[in-house]
Amino acid sequence: MKFDYTIFDVTATLLTPLHIGSGTRLLKDYDYAVRKNRTWRINEDALLEAQDVDDPAIVETLARTPPAQLLKPTDFRRDSAFFRYSAAGTPRATGAGAELQEQLKTASDEIYLPGSSLKGAIRTALAWHGWAEMRLRPNTRELERNPRFAGRQIEKKIMGSDPNHDLLRALHVADSASVGKDCLLVLNAQVVTRGNLGAPVELEAVQPDTAFHLTMKVDRALFNQWATDNRFSLGGNSAWLEQIPQLIQQHTAQRVNDELAWYQNRRGAEQTAGFYRQLADTRLPDNICLLQVGWGTGWGDKTYGSHLQQDERFMEYLISRYRMAKGKRQQGDAFPKSRRSTVRVIRDRSGRTEQQPAVSLGWMLLEMKERG
Repeated sequence: MKFDYTIFDVTATLLTPLHIGSGTRLLKDYDYAVRKNRTWRINEDALLEAQDVDDPAIVETLARTPPAQLLKPTDFRRDSAFFRYSAAGTPRATGAGAELQEQLKTASDEIYLPGSSLKGAIRTALAWHGWAEMRLRPNTRELERNPRFAGRQIEKKIMGSDPNHDLLRALHVADSASVGKDCLLVLNAQVVTRGNLGAPVELEAVQPDTAFHLTMKVDRALFNQWATDNRFSLGGNSAWLEQIPQLIQQHTAQRVNDELAWYQNRRGAEQTAGFYRQLADTRLPDNICLLQVGWGTGWGDKTYGSHLQQDERFMEYLISRYRMAKGKRQQGDAFPKSRRSTVRVIRDRSGRTEQQPAVSLGWMLLEMKERG
């Protein structure tokens, strides 16, 4: 039997740190400890098993003691059973109750790139392209009341009427192989506006230059003669699945130009603007593209972004109807007004310090090679 599909070997190499959250917030002294410029994830079970639990007085004390206080300086070793892993860097917040947003991992704390996250980013790029190819226009009558699903009818028009007839039913994206625990770091990020920096956010993240390896499969059987004979069809355009890197790169080019324009008009963001200028000047072969994934992508990457913004009246209607703007905003003000970024500390000759945007998160180089 001949199987009608194509498999691609994919390498996703990080250009900037990547954070894909697990949804868990780690608590200082209970889930992690800080020492020697590293953050140590506590193995609470191993730590408690090492205590003398036969003494009722000790058991009562343990119940009131944060696990980190049970550790001795000599315990802070990479091979210690008292830690699940350690990461380079430390959170900025050091007080009681400080939290750290956890990176998604396997049950054994191995780092990987989830196929669902990558497929979601690919879907956004294909839908963005589909909007232009189908010459769609913003239409208030197609919006749903729930802001989480506001564009669902538009998405159905582009990608397919339901999950069984969605174009990406024919695209299978596997989770990557794990890359181990030594590529983990702790980042201090912030929400950046044109005027200032917002509240700090502490994150576990994957280090730049980390390469994830995975496979993608395009299932052409869903477009063959059987599908025609049975009047089965998927939404969208099957040709899009033959041009994934090229179509992603078209979407990325738009996003990079938007980000460059935003950062180069912000004081102190020269480093970030320089990064985007470098991306804008990058020329890639047809099987390689730039893509942003995970925390930090923002509104412009998770929606039809630039297409919606072409109609100023429609955009103002969206912002008002779904209460998308936080704080004071005048009609016509730029939207979105903020970005997410790591920060760097600059010290002048007088010793004063200033925090400036440094690196946008989640940018990767995606290479697809068809398997022979």
